[in-house]
Amino acid sequence: MSLGNKLAEARRAKNLTQEQLAQQLGVTRQAVSRWESDAAYPETDKIVRMAQLLEVSCDYLLQDGVDKRGCPVASTVTRLLRQAQGRKVKLTFYEDEAMPVAHDWCVIRDFDGSWANVEVVINRYKTEKNSVRIIPLSAISTITFLKGEE
Repeated sequence: MSLGNKLAEARRAKNLTQEQLAQQLGVTRQAVSRWESDAAYPETDKIVRMAQLLEVSCDYLLQDGVDKRGCPVASTVTRLLRQAQGRKVKLTFYEDEAMPVAHDWCVIRDFDGSWANVEVVINRYKTEKNSVRIIPLSAISTITFLKGEE
């Protein structure tokens, strides 16, 4: 979503008109209209003031993938990895030169950013002499949960 769309949405959520927001910022209503239509961009000090008035973060206004408080929005893979952390799961990887298709039972130990720390389970039902790998999240094709495994 563009800065203009986020600005308009946040302004409406606070029940402010373009005129009211413009008055609080010391600009014209036309300036706010241009910002909301992405025809122009506000100066940095205006972005900071808008974020305060609209009770959103500057990060929310300026970046994609950030909620109104400025926290990163979790992707589908991140949400699944949170559910899978510490549990036995079957990972299927995308086929490419560096990582051929593999179907491994793993325990996801940790993940951060674009990498996961996984312990490959040699025996699906009994953990013994497992190997630990760091894998890119982009290589994961599917995550299958083992029923009844917590």
